[in-house]
Amino acid sequence: MQYPLTYKQFYEGLKQGKVLGLKCRSCGAYTAPPKMCCAECTGSNLEVVELSGRGEIKTFTVIRVPPEGFTAPYIVAMAELEEGPWLLGNLEGVDADQASLDLIGKKVKVGHKVIPPMRYSAGEGVAVTFSLA
Repeated sequence: MQYPLTYKQFYEGLKQGKVLGLKCRSCGAYTAPPKMCCAECTGSNLEVVELSGRGEIKTFTVIRVPPEGFTAPYIVAMAELEEGPWLLGNLEGVDADQASLDLIGKKVKVGHKVIPPMRYSAGEGVAVTFSLA
Protein backbone atom coordinates (compact mmCIF):
# COMPACT_ATOMS: atom_id res chain seq x y z
CA MET A 1 0.00 0.00 0.00
CA GLN A 2 1.27 3.45 -0.86
CA TYR A 3 0.84 6.56 1.29
CA PRO A 4 -1.63 8.95 -0.37
CA LEU A 5 0.10 11.87 1.43
CA THR A 6 3.62 11.62 2.82
CA TYR A 7 5.04 13.71 5.64
CA LYS A 8 7.41 15.28 3.12
CA GLN A 9 4.43 16.39 1.00
CA PHE A 10 2.62 17.60 4.14
CA TYR A 11 5.62 19.74 5.18
CA GLU A 12 6.19 21.03 1.64
CA GLY A 13 2.53 22.09 1.62
CA LEU A 14 3.04 23.98 4.90
CA LYS A 15 6.01 25.81 3.35
CA GLN A 16 3.66 26.91 0.54
CA GLY A 17 1.01 28.11 3.01
CA LYS A 18 -1.25 25.06 2.60
CA VAL A 19 -2.46 22.62 5.25
CA LEU A 20 -2.86 19.31 3.46
CA GLY A 21 -4.86 16.49 4.94
CA LEU A 22 -6.76 13.40 3.94
CA LYS A 23 -10.51 13.01 3.47
CA CYS A 24 -11.97 9.53 3.79
CA ARG A 25 -14.19 8.64 0.85
CA SER A 26 -15.91 6.01 3.02
CA CYS A 27 -16.97 8.00 6.11
CA GLY A 28 -16.15 11.62 5.20
CA ALA A 29 -13.76 12.20 8.13
CA TYR A 30 -10.61 14.28 7.77
CA THR A 31 -7.18 13.19 8.97
CA ALA A 32 -4.09 15.33 9.59
CA PRO A 33 -1.16 15.02 9.86
CA PRO A 34 -1.07 12.25 7.25
CA LYS A 35 -1.64 8.63 8.18
CA MET A 36 -1.93 5.40 6.26
CA CYS A 37 -5.63 5.04 7.04
CA CYS A 38 -8.62 7.07 8.19
CA ALA A 39 -8.40 8.05 11.86
CA GLU A 40 -12.14 7.42 12.29
CA CYS A 41 -13.05 4.25 10.37
CA THR A 42 -9.55 2.91 9.49
CA GLY A 43 -10.56 2.87 5.83
CA SER A 44 -7.89 3.28 3.17
CA ASN A 45 -9.95 5.04 0.49
CA LEU A 46 -8.44 8.49 1.09
CA GLU A 47 -8.04 11.60 -1.03
CA VAL A 48 -5.65 14.50 -0.46
CA VAL A 49 -7.44 17.77 0.34
CA GLU A 50 -6.46 21.26 1.43
CA LEU A 51 -7.77 22.10 4.90
CA SER A 52 -8.81 25.56 6.10
CA GLY A 53 -5.82 26.02 8.41
CA ARG A 54 -8.10 27.45 11.11
CA GLY A 55 -8.78 25.87 14.46
CA GLU A 56 -9.21 26.23 18.19
CA ILE A 57 -6.76 25.54 21.01
CA LYS A 58 -7.87 22.54 23.06
CA THR A 59 -4.83 22.21 25.35
CA PHE A 60 -1.26 23.43 25.70
CA THR A 61 1.88 23.16 27.76
CA VAL A 62 4.85 25.43 28.38
CA ILE A 63 8.21 23.81 27.65
CA ARG A 64 10.82 24.99 30.14
CA VAL A 65 13.47 22.29 29.61
CA PRO A 66 13.95 22.12 25.85
CA PRO A 67 15.65 19.53 23.69
CA GLU A 68 18.99 20.39 22.14
CA GLY A 69 18.71 23.16 19.57
CA PHE A 70 15.62 24.79 21.09
CA THR A 71 15.33 27.76 23.42
CA ALA A 72 12.89 27.71 26.33
CA PRO A 73 10.36 28.73 27.35
CA TYR A 74 7.93 28.11 24.50
CA ILE A 75 4.35 26.92 24.15
CA VAL A 76 3.28 23.69 22.49
CA ALA A 77 -0.44 23.59 21.75
CA MET A 78 -2.94 21.07 20.46
CA ALA A 79 -5.59 22.61 18.22
CA GLU A 80 -8.68 21.09 16.67
CA LEU A 81 -9.02 22.18 13.05
CA GLU A 82 -12.41 23.26 11.71
CA GLU A 83 -12.58 20.02 9.71
CA GLY A 84 -12.04 17.90 12.85
CA PRO A 85 -8.47 16.62 13.08
CA TRP A 86 -6.17 17.78 15.88
CA LEU A 87 -2.69 19.16 15.18
CA LEU A 88 0.22 19.68 17.54
CA GLY A 89 2.39 22.76 17.05
CA ASN A 90 4.19 25.70 18.61
CA LEU A 91 2.03 28.66 19.63
CA GLU A 92 3.84 31.80 18.54
CA GLY A 93 3.27 35.43 19.48
CA VAL A 94 2.28 34.62 23.08
CA ASP A 95 4.66 35.14 26.00
CA ALA A 96 5.16 31.68 27.51
CA ASP A 97 5.62 33.19 30.97
CA GLN A 98 2.18 34.81 30.69
CA ALA A 99 0.37 31.73 29.33
CA SER A 100 -2.81 30.90 31.24
CA LEU A 101 -5.89 28.74 30.82
CA ASP A 102 -7.45 31.68 28.95
CA LEU A 103 -5.68 30.25 25.86
CA ILE A 104 -8.08 27.29 25.81
CA GLY A 105 -10.75 27.95 23.19
CA LYS A 106 -8.80 30.71 21.39
CA LYS A 107 -9.00 30.64 17.61
CA VAL A 108 -5.73 30.02 15.75
CA LYS A 109 -4.33 29.97 12.25
CA VAL A 110 -1.86 27.26 11.19
CA GLY A 111 1.56 28.27 9.92
CA HIS A 112 5.03 26.81 9.88
CA LYS A 113 8.66 27.48 10.68
CA VAL A 114 11.75 25.93 9.20
CA ILE A 115 14.04 24.25 11.71
CA PRO A 116 17.73 24.20 10.78
CA PRO A 117 19.57 20.86 10.76
CA MET A 118 20.69 19.66 14.18
CA ARG A 119 23.17 17.07 15.32
CA TYR A 120 20.74 14.12 15.24
CA SER A 121 18.44 15.23 12.44
CA ALA A 122 18.31 14.17 8.83
CA GLY A 123 18.56 17.80 7.71
CA GLU A 124 16.26 20.77 7.67
CA GLY A 125 12.87 20.27 9.30
CA VAL A 126 9.51 21.99 9.28
CA ALA A 127 7.37 22.54 12.38
CA VAL A 128 3.67 23.34 12.59
CA THR A 129 3.01 26.69 14.26
CA PHE A 130 -0.12 28.45 15.45
CA SER A 131 -0.83 32.15 15.75
CA LEU A 132 -3.86 33.65 17.43
CA ALA A 133 -6.52 34.57 14.87
